[in-house]
Amino acid sequence: MEVKAVWQEGMRFTGAAESGFSLPMEAEAAGDGERAGFLPMELIAAGMAGCTAMDVISILQKKRQEVTAFEVQVHAERASEHPTVFTQAVIEYFVTGRNIEEAALVRAIELSSTRYCPAQAMLGKVFPIVLKYHIYEAAGGQPGLVVSGEFSQPVARGDG
Repeated sequence: MEVKAVWQEGMRFTGAAESGFSLPMEAEAAGDGERAGFLPMELIAAGMAGCTAMDVISILQKKRQEVTAFEVQVHAERASEHPTVFTQAVIEYFVTGRNIEEAALVRAIELSSTRYCPAQAMLGKVFPIVLKYHIYEAAGGQPGLVVSGEFSQPVARGDG
């Protein structure tokens, strides 16, 4: 994988990947207070959210779950002193659909966390990640919460 960060001005950069896609990045709000891009740490969290989201929706579709809406949120805590690394995270999966099976969702989350998502596997070696899920029923008008739960991820192991 090849990526680069190309300086634009001040603390603003354009991140570019060999795939041809690019996105704006910056260190903090510009002098005018306007944000013009992602913070680098936001991209790390977004990468983990996207990685596991793609796994989970793919597995749910293979299990013929009738998903009508799906969102993954990452809530990451950071150290108070430099370097302000992530110290822990919670990944929350919000699934709306018709008759979504809790066991199917839990299995999809498990497979993503233990087998398929390299971002989660890598980051899980350096800080704890809690996995939570919420299933909403789409039948009728406003979706209603059916069940919430937590998947207990295996304890992270170092290389030593």
